[in-house]
Amino acid sequence: MSVNVNRSVSDQFYRYKMPRLIAKVEGKGNGIKTVIVNMVDVAKALNRPPTYPTKFFGCELGAQTQFDTKNDRYIVNGSHEANKLQDMLDGFIRKFVLCAECDNPETDLHVNPKKQTIGTSCKACGYRGMLDTRHKLCTFILKNPPGETFFFFCLFFFLCGESRKGNCSQNPKTDLLMKTFVFPNTESNDSGSASVKKEKEKKNRKKDKENGSGSGEAGNHDNFDAPEAVDRDDDDEDWAEETTEEAQRRRMEEISDHAKNLTLSEDLEKPLEDRVNLFYSFVKNKKESGTIDAADKEILAEAERLDVKAMGPLILSELLFNENIRDQIKKYKRHFLRFCHNNKKAQKYLLGGFECVVKLHQVQLLPRVPIILKDLYDADLLEEDVIFAWAEKVSKKYVSKELAKEIHAKAAPFVKWLKEAEEESEGSEEEEEEDDENVEVVYSSSARELKVETVKPDTPEKEEDDIDIDAI
Repeated sequence: MSVNVNRSVSDQFYRYKMPRLIAKVEGKGNGIKTVIVNMVDVAKALNRPPTYPTKFFGCELGAQTQFDTKNDRYIVNGSHEANKLQDMLDGFIRKFVLCAECDNPETDLHVNPKKQTIGTSCKACGYRGMLDTRHKLCTFILKNPPGETFFFFCLFFFLCGESRKGNCSQNPKTDLLMKTFVFPNTESNDSGSASVKKEKEKKNRKKDKENGSGSGEAGNHDNFDAPEAVDRDDDDEDWAEETTEEAQRRRMEEISDHAKNLTLSEDLEKPLEDRVNLFYSFVKNKKESGTIDAADKEILAEAERLDVKAMGPLILSELLFNENIRDQIKKYKRHFLRFCHNNKKAQKYLLGGFECVVKLHQVQLLPRVPIILKDLYDADLLEEDVIFAWAEKVSKKYVSKELAKEIHAKAAPFVKWLKEAEEESEGSEEEEEEDDENVEVVYSSSARELKVETVKPDTPEKEEDDIDIDAI
């Protein structure tokens, strides 16, 4: 299971992912230790050597650490839970991975052993800065700076992929990198390779003369080269990709979920107005296609994907409500509940959408404002606190101030009734509590049933006036 590298970001489409830590406790007594099974995968996702987070755990826990790079075993002495180590890893990520400017994990460490400094550079925003070297891990990093192994590892696989596609001969720069890093011993020095070939040919000729072989055997040597060329052609054919429709469809199905998430995250980078328009178009298409009645889950998912869940009721009100709003509240109750349940911000947007609908159908709906508000309240789409806060202040955010005042004036009887009902419910609860306190259960051994008697609270008797002894 993967989690966000920056776990303070709750976006499910966050592009930077890492596997969740897996810890395994081994041994007993004084020899007990915790092995972090997938530390290599976690470190690769963070673009840091696996020794760094392991040593960080040791510094934070005050425990010794062991590294077995050959077998990919990274050990912290003692028994530690995976959740505890995962929380500690968040501290490592904040201090040594995330950019101080943009909070992206696309950073590299630059160690200067002479000056005893550790710098960071961000590939996302271009930020460059220095790390605070007071942490104990910084001493370990200065002694063990990040090597260039990861760079050459990636470069090797990139060049192998280019050679597989046949792009090396087309790009001279790639061809040079191939000769330098992937196949350094082949054709690295044209003059040297030519001289070596000539010497080998001379030796072969001398051997042929000594053995009495003629030009026929020399011709046989030439014949042996032909199958090699044929084999090379066969290899090239094996590396070629199929271009049939079925092969293309199969490759499209093999697109990873990560690539799909990257495509979906492009919409999140758009401004709020564009995302609202996308959501509006989505709901409108559902309505025009006649599938909106059963599309409440899809609409909610689209709103969450575009990060406009709170504004959903405003858009739904505009598209689903008209002069028959009372019947439509019952029909689309489930759609609105998915947005408004325990979400006061969404309920405020619902009231704004209600005002917009009243504006469009002012003649039919303005006299029925209190009834419509009661329908929304009875459908659990609006809470009392939200209604009271809305009634206290007249806003011109959605409609003109004059129309907003009229709407609030029409809604005043409903708001008054709601307040009185709340006060009555509170008063009745207090009376019930007092009655419960004055009820006493009387048990009699001779009685067949229990008797409940109401006991009047004892009133304190008036203290007798103090008697003046001197007046006797």
